[in-house]
Amino acid sequence: MNTWLTIASDSDFSIHNLPFGIFDPGDGQPRAGMAIGDHIVDLAAAAENGLLGKKRYFKKLFEQPVLNDFIAEGKTVTNGVRRKIQTWLCLPKAPENAAKILVERQNVQMHMPIRVGDYTDFYSSIEHATNVGKMFRPDNPLLPNWRWIPVGYHGRSSSIVVSGTPVRRPYGQILPKDQDTPIFAPSQRLDFELEMAFVIGKNTALGEPVPVERAEEYIFGLLLFNDWSARDIQRWEYVPLGPFLGKNFGSSVSPWIVPLEALKPFRVKGPQQNPAPLDYLKTTGARNYDIELEVGIKPENGTETVVCRSNMRYLYWSMAQQLAHHTSNGCNVQVGDLMASGTISGPDADSFGSMLELSWGGQKPVPLHDGSTRTFLQDGDSVIMRGWARKDEVRVGFGEVVSGILPAR
Repeated sequence: MNTWLTIASDSDFSIHNLPFGIFDPGDGQPRAGMAIGDHIVDLAAAAENGLLGKKRYFKKLFEQPVLNDFIAEGKTVTNGVRRKIQTWLCLPKAPENAAKILVERQNVQMHMPIRVGDYTDFYSSIEHATNVGKMFRPDNPLLPNWRWIPVGYHGRSSSIVVSGTPVRRPYGQILPKDQDTPIFAPSQRLDFELEMAFVIGKNTALGEPVPVERAEEYIFGLLLFNDWSARDIQRWEYVPLGPFLGKNFGSSVSPWIVPLEALKPFRVKGPQQNPAPLDYLKTTGARNYDIELEVGIKPENGTETVVCRSNMRYLYWSMAQQLAHHTSNGCNVQVGDLMASGTISGPDADSFGSMLELSWGGQKPVPLHDGSTRTFLQDGDSVIMRGWARKDEVRVGFGEVVSGILPAR
């Protein structure tokens, strides 16, 4: 496909991508758009100019401040809009209405793309689970159930924020080393977790499991996800019921949702699963995605250092298996729900997706370009996550999720 727009070859937002998001062009009225190169297709304006048919229907959908109602229309509608915009962008020359429909991306404010009803965080990287187990249970790093079920927990949707929103260092109970009594203090082990998340695109009824072979019918698209973690709070509180205040103070997402259909060229087989999953989790074909991921740390007034390079293909449990397991007991899901992958670590030390692993629990400081080091994150640091897939001349990217750290109050 060739477009009349000039798009850099390394742009995340190629004609093959066209992710959906919510932007404010400066008039205080957030609306739906699609990213293309350095521009945004204003979908409400596209509807007004007759690009999509059913002018009033689409204009009303796209003037809303979240994408939930549009996503709920189903893939026939959402994919149809994407194809029509692709066709318009691939006309032989720039159409006369282009100036009415395109907005420069640098001049807008991005918003949360969806209203998140529920959020579940999985624990689906075997490298990450093994690394964490080695630190805290060296004799039994991988618990017996891990290879049988996609482990997860129910997180807090209200504290999920869009890229650019700062995150404040949390307070919590911490048990100091060699002490028996906890203290209430700001976390000293603030961490990021490199994750991807998928957006539910179709409601299910209570008591209705999603079969693993049909799971992708219920997935609208993917975005980058930073699951902030306070490791010292987490370590003291997680027994016996798991993550709580060490996690729910904040999670950050990228503003653009890449539709699942844009990622078809990058499907790959996942790791060999041993033992073989139970029947309700068995899949065929390529169910993972070859998506390059990286994390940078930028100190206040400093330069960025890339500290991690990983890939979504390393996930042991695929998105289809995660969703099938999540609903296997009849738990219902709703449009806009988020399911995060858990930290995506690879097999090499520079592919570990958290500071907990990169510094090996604080024992190995990570050097930055300015000469400083980090075992965990400091106030004023910004964490930048990126993701993209490339095959031949086709590139599809997710942009960035960037968040700065504010000091504890």
